[in-house]
Amino acid sequence: MDKIRGTSVIFINSENKALLLLRDDKKGIPFPNCWDIPGGRVEDGESPEETIKREMLEELEMELGNPALFRVYDLHDRMEHTFWQRADFDISKIPLHEGQCLRWFTKEEINRMADDEIAFGFKSILLDFFQHIPFEKDSK
Repeated sequence: MDKIRGTSVIFINSENKALLLLRDDKKGIPFPNCWDIPGGRVEDGESPEETIKREMLEELEMELGNPALFRVYDLHDRMEHTFWQRADFDISKIPLHEGQCLRWFTKEEINRMADDEIAFGFKSILLDFFQHIPFEKDSK
């Protein structure tokens, strides 16, 4: 059986902080009231890049340009395609269609969080991202 394919995008601002979304606190959803990387599930006929662009339009009303693929993770429950993009938007002006709020986090803040405070095992992916810091290679 094929694994579910998921997509996520790590937004990094000019202070090298990552954007996380606080999931809704509703019964019946996975990881209620936990921090999460924006993203979603790949639908039939979609590429991971098409998925992440669609999800950001649906969830944040945001048009992504060309997010860079950071890495594809083969996790126990899914294949996760993690993209990244520089972004210095004002999170107070982003209309949220899912989740409670958005917040910028430093690598240190993420590192101090308990594993179960971050949904879907994304803490290890975020720390891997910060360890490899592709955003510094991208700086002009």
